[in-house]
Amino acid sequence: MRIPRQCAILVGGLGTRLGQLTSTTPKPLLNCGGRPFLAWVLRELSRFGIEEVVLLAGYRSAQVEAFCHEVQPFLPKPISLRVSVEPTAAGTGGALWWARHLLEETFLLVNGDSWFDTNLARFLAAWSSAKGTEASILLRRMEECSRYGTAELRDGRVVLFREKSGATGPGLVSTGIYVFSRDVMVLLSENCSLETHVLPLLAASGKLGGCELDGYFIDIGIPADYARAGQELPRRFLRPAIFLDRDGVLNEDLGWVGTRERFRWLPEAREAVRLANDRGFHAFVVTNQAGVARGLYSEADVAVLHREIQSELLEHGAAVDDIRYCPYHPEGTVAQYRHESSWRKPDPGMLTDLMAKWEIERRGSLLIGDKESDLQAASAAGIDGYFYQGGSLLQCVAQTLQMRGKHREAAKLSEGSQHEQAGTQMANSRDPGAGGNR
Repeated sequence: MRIPRQCAILVGGLGTRLGQLTSTTPKPLLNCGGRPFLAWVLRELSRFGIEEVVLLAGYRSAQVEAFCHEVQPFLPKPISLRVSVEPTAAGTGGALWWARHLLEETFLLVNGDSWFDTNLARFLAAWSSAKGTEASILLRRMEECSRYGTAELRDGRVVLFREKSGATGPGLVSTGIYVFSRDVMVLLSENCSLETHVLPLLAASGKLGGCELDGYFIDIGIPADYARAGQELPRRFLRPAIFLDRDGVLNEDLGWVGTRERFRWLPEAREAVRLANDRGFHAFVVTNQAGVARGLYSEADVAVLHREIQSELLEHGAAVDDIRYCPYHPEGTVAQYRHESSWRKPDPGMLTDLMAKWEIERRGSLLIGDKESDLQAASAAGIDGYFYQGGSLLQCVAQTLQMRGKHREAAKLSEGSQHEQAGTQMANSRDPGAGGNR
């Protein structure tokens, strides 16, 4: 099945548990750490190939419309935003039904008032490789599930979906992140609940997949968690980054690689990117592409190749958050590209641009390259450089990230422990029967 590039986001709920905070503002648009909470969600979605978002609005939908024009400065790369407005409160399934004309054959669905910080590409890859499913749920294990809807997972299939069963003990809980095919539309109506009406039916028929991952979860459904999110998200999403040169690091350097036909992955390169994703690092590609200046291929060719690279990574449970390339060279044969550029390594322009757009934590960041110019660019950008001399890129990345990732892993474990002790995760912040943000 195709990896989705579209996501629908539920933003139509009243948010009554937040009292006066949502009396004039939809919950996902509340300021959280210096920007609307929904801006954080969009930022994270864009890391995993999401290019188009449909906002499923209801309450104060005019503000959601305005948000679409105001949010772009908070986003590291552009996302196409559209709004579907339900005429009356329609439930989570009804919201999809009213937006059915806008949805692609495969799409993500997430709640606009929560986020699960994990390697989302693993979930997408599991969906892509599954057979005979029409939907899938991203699940998280908890030690105490009495207040939450739970799922029973067997061989990648959810065999039973129960909404807030009251059963005590450990179990798997839905994180509010789903992937659907349009086949589920026949189960929807203009007013229905996914959690009550649709997901149990899919589970009973063997058509509901599931993927269990671990990670940090935040839901702003109650005042305490909303206040905590404002403190934690700016720190949580200030990630270190691994910058990867392309030719000679990710793929064989055949000279002027501008098309997929000449792009050959190096051993365990995709697995290396996936490891960086798993460890909570941004993964970026920074590559000189003087072949454009020399007239060997065009910028359009480079764009097509990079999109194919990202698609293949996603199929392997990995993702490059963003890519920068420099098409300029002072000795180019194409006049418009024949000049110096601060983006051309050894200058650091590509790295510093990514650092500014993505708000990178420089401490712990590094660049892996196979040329002296790569290391010089890293030094000029104020980060470490690693000289890659071939072999397993996975082993290289594992060694270089081992010490750098420890402080983040410790922070994740600490936050996760505090989160569960407080008993404020997921369904405690919302009524599962109301479908999170509805």
